[in-house]
Amino acid sequence: MANENRSVGEFKSKRMGSFNWSGFRTLYEKEVRRYIKVFGQTVGAPVVTTLMFMMIFTLALGGSGRYVGDIPYAVFLAPGLIIMSVLQNSFANTSSSIIGSKMQGNIVDILLAPLGAKEIAMGYAFGGITRGVMVGCFVMIAMSFMTDVNFTHIWAILYFGISGAMMLSLLGVMTGIWGQRFDQTSAINNFVIMPLSFLSGTFYSIERLSGIWYQISQVNPFFYLIDGFRYGFTGQAEANPITGVIYILGINIVLWTACYRMFKSGYKLRA
Repeated sequence: MANENRSVGEFKSKRMGSFNWSGFRTLYEKEVRRYIKVFGQTVGAPVVTTLMFMMIFTLALGGSGRYVGDIPYAVFLAPGLIIMSVLQNSFANTSSSIIGSKMQGNIVDILLAPLGAKEIAMGYAFGGITRGVMVGCFVMIAMSFMTDVNFTHIWAILYFGISGAMMLSLLGVMTGIWGQRFDQTSAINNFVIMPLSFLSGTFYSIERLSGIWYQISQVNPFFYLIDGFRYGFTGQAEANPITGVIYILGINIVLWTACYRMFKSGYKLRA
């Protein structure tokens, strides 16, 4: 009887503590295994698509002989494509996972588990971060066979890569909670994420922009992610990297707070 009471007490302490690490780890592993099972679709396909962008811009358009400032165009382009793949796949992982669970009706399994809003939000977010970073690593390895990939500022590569993955993972969580169908996820991707990505200086220097387009780029968080990430490889940036660090940190804090409150309140999750 004493052993039984002690076991119950231990279970309650894990369940009722400030953070359920065991539950968080279980949800995180579930998310990772979900996309590892279809590795070719979730990781392999984005790598191939990104490499096709690289080949189109550096070969078909004669990019191998072009420069952006004193940087060869291929060296300028590669970091932008790498982090674009990180961002897109981080968003796709969390948004599709939550909406899929809602449509199949098994989101209730997560809500009824001994997990708080913090554990659920972090479990989904870290799952998306892992997929995004994994895709980015494979893309970077493949890019190294096509152009020079130098690690000039490791801290910038790590910070902007991981914080960018977190930003899009959290945005994907919010989209998954808000949306009811996969076409709503596609709408956010097509009308928000893709335009911001292509207007962020991935394929060009924003110094070539003028007027309102240049002003828009200055407040575009994707610009600071790509510019900071590129700074980690080339050592050159169009904006102060520290400004990007602070700006992205602030956005992630806001997104994390929003995700936490959505899970805490059960917004569009509870019948």
